[in-house]
Amino acid sequence: MLDKFGIAKRIAQELQDGYYVNLGIGIPTLVANYIPEGMEVVLQSENGLLGMGAFPLEGEEDADLINAGKQTVTMVKGASIFDSATSFGMIRAGKVDLTVLGAMEVSDNGDIANWKIPGKMVKGMGGAMDLVASAKNIIVAMQHTNKAGESKLLPQCSLPITGLGCVKKVVTELGVFDITERGFELKEIAPGVSIEEVKAKTLGRLVVEGDIKEVNVL
Repeated sequence: MLDKFGIAKRIAQELQDGYYVNLGIGIPTLVANYIPEGMEVVLQSENGLLGMGAFPLEGEEDADLINAGKQTVTMVKGASIFDSATSFGMIRAGKVDLTVLGAMEVSDNGDIANWKIPGKMVKGMGGAMDLVASAKNIIVAMQHTNKAGESKLLPQCSLPITGLGCVKKVVTELGVFDITERGFELKEIAPGVSIEEVKAKTLGRLVVEGDIKEVNVL
């Protein structure tokens, strides 16, 4: 089974040289620490930062330098800072190659719900709707089940929708799933996890066929 760092390491394997990438709040932010050595990837944050680096070491934090989740971050050489209107202009113009988001629910046709639980107060939806509407590729990093043990990979989302049919891949503690017209296709399974466990914890359409390799995050 993968922990949150393992999920982030696996998603980092999806990066390609020259990509512009936006990392959502939560597990996705950890991807910044696992960019493959020698690869040039530019991280964009919707609060107005292009060229975000890894998280700072303890004692080296700059309280004025934060990401969209208000976590302290670093900047790489050549980074730039600008207003959020410019940042969203980049997003809406389709300049982001890959967006990695957390989610509360994902449906088997690629819908995502990640911004609101009815009855709970939220400060706003943030940039998620712009990102899912504009990015060329959406990968979700999340836990496979909620705190009650209920599946978050569903036939249909029950929570308010962020975007329709936009998610291409989901990485959870149980494995890696591509989303196709057939549903969640299991491509890789986490160490120590059985096919039976994946089936038991996935309510949406699940395709398991062929040789399923083990996730490698070493």
